[in-house]
Amino acid sequence: MIPIAEPALGEEELNNVIEAVKSGWISSQGKFILEFEQAFARYCGVKHGVATANGTVALHLALEALGIGRGDEVIVPTLTFVATANAVRYTGATPVLVDCRPDYWCIDPELFEKAITSRTRAVIPVHLYGHPCDMGAITDVARRHGLHVIEDAAEAHGAEYKGQKVGSFGDISCFSFFGNKIITTGEGGMCLTNNDELASRMRILRDHGMNPARKYWHDVVGFNYRMTNLQAAVGVAQVKKLDEFVETKRRIAQWYAEGLSRMAADGTVSLHPQMTWAKCVYWMYSITIPGIARTGRDRLIEKLDQQGIQTRPLFHPIHTMPPYHNTPGQFAVAEEISRTGLNLPSSHRLTLAEVSTVVRSIAAELPGK
Repeated sequence: MIPIAEPALGEEELNNVIEAVKSGWISSQGKFILEFEQAFARYCGVKHGVATANGTVALHLALEALGIGRGDEVIVPTLTFVATANAVRYTGATPVLVDCRPDYWCIDPELFEKAITSRTRAVIPVHLYGHPCDMGAITDVARRHGLHVIEDAAEAHGAEYKGQKVGSFGDISCFSFFGNKIITTGEGGMCLTNNDELASRMRILRDHGMNPARKYWHDVVGFNYRMTNLQAAVGVAQVKKLDEFVETKRRIAQWYAEGLSRMAADGTVSLHPQMTWAKCVYWMYSITIPGIARTGRDRLIEKLDQQGIQTRPLFHPIHTMPPYHNTPGQFAVAEEISRTGLNLPSSHRLTLAEVSTVVRSIAAELPGK
C-alpha cells in the first residue's frame, strides 16, 4: 500500500514522551507545552503561541477572543474543510461563503471584498493544501473595511507569501497538528498572534475562563481547549524537523510535476498550482483532471485503490453540504476544482520509485488527449 499520508515519528519524539510520562505531567501542564508554543511561534515569526486540543477549536478560540458572535458575519472560502465554517457557526455568527481563484484555489480577494456587508466582522483565508492565499490583497481589503483577519493555516506549516511565513499576517492564525499534517502531535492545534491582549484572552478562554490570578474563579464562560503535555512533547521534536519536512514535501511535488509533465502538456491533468509569489508546501499533492465527470474521477480513485495506491477526492465545497445548502451565490470555480480533483499520496516517506508507480498507474487509467 502506498498511503495518502502518514506521520514521520522518530526517537526524539519517543524520548520526549517517555520523559513526560516519567515526570508525571501528562495532562495540560508540563514543560513541553510552553516549549512547543514558543518554538512554533518563533518558527513562524510570531510573538505568542497558544496550544490547543485541535485545529478546529483553535479557530473557535480565535473567533471568541475577537468577540465575534450572534449577528456577525465572517467571510469564508467555500472550498475548504468544513471545520472553517463550522467554527463560525459555533459562535452564533454566520459564515458567508465565497468562491476561490481558479489559478491557485484559495479565496478570491475580489469576491471577498464584494461579500462585505455592514455585519461583516472578519475573514478567514484558508491556505488550501499548502498554498498561501494572496495575503497582501486580503489584508489590504480587511484594513480598509476594519475587519479582523484569522488565517486558517491548518494545511500550510512553513508555507510563505512573498518570503514571509503564513500564520504571521492575521490578527490570529490557526494551525492543526492532526496525524496527517506536515508536523503532528496526534491531535492538537495552535493559535498564533502578535497581540499581547489577544494572547492573554485566548489563554484564559482555553482554560475554562479561569482568572489567572485567582484559582478556580471564573470571570467568563470559557472552554477546555487545552493541549496535553504528551502531545506537546511530540510537537517539540516535530518542529525541529519542520524545515526538513517542508523540503521533502517540495521534492516530492517536483517528482510528481516531472512525472506528470507529459499529461500536463497535453491537458490530461492540471498540476498542483504554485504562484510566483508563493512557497507552497504541498500538504497534499493535488491534481485536477479537466473535463472528467465526478463519477469518472471516483472510478479512478477506486481503480488506484485496487492497485494499493491511496488517493482521495478534494474537499466538497461547503455550500454543497446539507448544513449550508441554502447559501446564496455562484461558486462555479470551487465546484469545478472539487469535481475534477484528487489528492495523491503525499507521505514524507514517499520514494521516487513509489511516485513513479503512482504516475504510471494514473497514465494507464486516463486516456491521453
